[in-house]
Amino acid sequence: MKIVQLEYFCAVSQCHSITQAAQKLYVTQPAISNAIKELEKEFSVSLFVRSKNHMTLTTEGELFYQKASELLDSVKQTTQQFYDLGKQIPPIRIGIPPLLSTIFFPDILIDFQKKYPDVPVELFEYGSIRAASLVQDENLDLALVNLHFYDIDKMNSLLLQTEHLVFCVSRDHPLAKTKELSIEMLENEPIIMYNTDSVQNANLTSRFENAGIKPNIIMHASQLYTIERFLRNGNCGAVLYSSLVKNMSGIKGIPITPIIQQEIGIVWKKGKYLNGSVEKFLDFMREQQKTGK
Repeated sequence: MKIVQLEYFCAVSQCHSITQAAQKLYVTQPAISNAIKELEKEFSVSLFVRSKNHMTLTTEGELFYQKASELLDSVKQTTQQFYDLGKQIPPIRIGIPPLLSTIFFPDILIDFQKKYPDVPVELFEYGSIRAASLVQDENLDLALVNLHFYDIDKMNSLLLQTEHLVFCVSRDHPLAKTKELSIEMLENEPIIMYNTDSVQNANLTSRFENAGIKPNIIMHASQLYTIERFLRNGNCGAVLYSSLVKNMSGIKGIPITPIIQQEIGIVWKKGKYLNGSVEKFLDFMREQQKTGK
């Protein structure tokens, strides 16, 4: 039995498909098929019930998956501990949604690296939902996310800032003089929405559905630069975090009533061993929170 065989087996168990598991792990399908066959042969057990496009665990396979998952978790944590013992410094892998990175980075990162110049940090741009999923899969150590998603209780979290959403338009837009507006008032407005893997997008979609209206969405975007260009050059609007508006000259943020409050924070996986570098970053963020930076 090899660790890589267990990794392939667990991926198929989660995806219910050799094809999807191969795409997730960036390996060939035959490599995964052979690994599973070797495990079944070595332990004289049938792990999957195979159909045309679906793989389902047998009773023995479910028990095997439970034990394999526990073993892989132990291997990952032990590897991190060996890094610490050997004084090698693995990079901190942090997922950040593009809009939130505009609020929090790069200033925080610069300050952190001034304090800990020997600790490498790698940033990856993902929407909050995708970033949180990658943290759960241990492909990321931390993620800066909008905390308003359904399974936030499955993760450890650190609240950094409370935000609220505003409807942003050019100061030449017909709604620019409006003091406040409701979700219902946006029914016929051309709107730019954030990418589909964002919590903000999911929250807004829910608000529109509860109001019984279908918004006129003209684009899904992830980059603030793109959104800002469209706001300046057209009669469309976009729902953004209030903190972003202060750095957007010529753009007005109109309060939405009732207020849509959003909490921004850092998440990490429960029960996972955190190496010294990640602990330093979390301690640094807690200090930032206390000082209000």
